Amino acid sequence: MITSYMQLPLNMKWSIIDRWATHPLFIKTIAERIKEELVQFPMEIRHDVIILFSAHSLPLKAVNRGDSYPSEIGATVALVMQELNYCNPYNLVWQSKVGPLPWLAPFTDDALRAYVKQGKKNFILVPVAFVNEHIETLHEMDIEYCTDLAKELGIEKIRRASAPNDHPMFIDALTDIVLSHLKSKRSINPKFLTRCPHCVNKTCLSSKNWYAKTCTS
Repeated sequence: MITSYMQLPLNMKWSIIDRWATHPLFIKTIAERIKEELVQFPMEIRHDVIILFSAHSLPLKAVNRGDSYPSEIGATVALVMQELNYCNPYNLVWQSKVGPLPWLAPFTDDALRAYVKQGKKNFILVPVAFVNEHIETLHEMDIEYCTDLAKELGIEKIRRASAPNDHPMFIDALTDIVLSHLKSKRSINPKFLTRCPHCVNKTCLSSKNWYAKTCTS
């Protein structure tokens, strides 16, 4: 818990950048990553490849409290497909569920199974809200889904788009996000300070109050 007795250096100014799901260069980066994979499919099936945007899931109890994460991921997906001129069928799916509680679905592996039952055999998995390679992309997507599950289901061809990583356009996006934030002279987004409508977490309340005081003083 962030406590009130923390002493900050007097010459330090706090500023928070908390969300950039719709930044144009971020959107273009993901679109470019998808294009890199689409060209690996034969022309005769390329436009039938299903693009599955796979994001880290969230417990439904958090969603029901009013967490904006799912809508922000959805906004990213919508803008990426707009950038691609809706070139392929697509859907947003969820991965990395932990524990017994209900989480956001459909899950990525279940979606693949269901699409194969519909006769679909070609896919691109796109890590969305993952900005670099890590266990959810390198193991869960590449090994569990694109290798083991694909073999089990008899998928003809499945590829995984790279995360933004060090793509030059993504680096430009981060640079622009920081510069725009500094030029705006707004130290914190009011959204960041707004609790979910049904939030009952005392630590969340304490932290929001701390950030409000620290970043607006």
